[in-house]
Amino acid sequence: MSEMTRPVAIDRIGTAGLDMVVEAAPGELLAIATRLFLPEIERVRCTFRLKRLEDSVIEASGTLAAGVTQTCVVTLDPFKQTIREDFTVRFVPEGNETEDDDPDSPDQIPYPAGLIDIGEATIEQLALALDPYPRRPGLDEVEEEVPETPNKFAALAALRRPQ
Repeated sequence: MSEMTRPVAIDRIGTAGLDMVVEAAPGELLAIATRLFLPEIERVRCTFRLKRLEDSVIEASGTLAAGVTQTCVVTLDPFKQTIREDFTVRFVPEGNETEDDDPDSPDQIPYPAGLIDIGEATIEQLALALDPYPRRPGLDEVEEEVPETPNKFAALAALRRPQ
C-alpha cells in the first residue's frame, strides 16, 4: 500500500483531459520521508494534466514542488532543499508495458483494472527528483581540509632496534 494514495478512475478522463492537484497531508509527509530515507519533508504538491492518448493509455504531465531535508554525503549535516520538476509519464494497463531504450521517452507506470494512482506517481516523481548524492550548498566552494592520517606503522618503526 502506498503512503499517499489518490486513485482516479480512467473513465473520468475524457478527450478534453482532467486537471488534478495532489498535496500530501502531515501524516503522509512523515510516511513518505521514511520511505525515501529523508530526515524530513515539509511539503509535497503535484499538479497533473491527465489526457487520454488511446482507450487505456493515459498521459500525465505535471509539475512537482517539494520542500525536503536531505543529509549531506560529505559532512552528514542535514540541509533543506527546494525541488521543482516538470515531468511526463504514461499510465498503461498492467502487462502492456513496452520496452523503450530512449531515455527521453516518458516512463510507463502500469495500473490495474481502470484505476490510476496519481498519489503514488507523485512519490515516484519525488524519488526521481532527489539527488542521490546530496551535498549541502556551499560545500564545493570551501576547500575541505582532510586531516593527515599518520602511518600506523610509524610507531612500530620507532620501536625497532638498530641491528
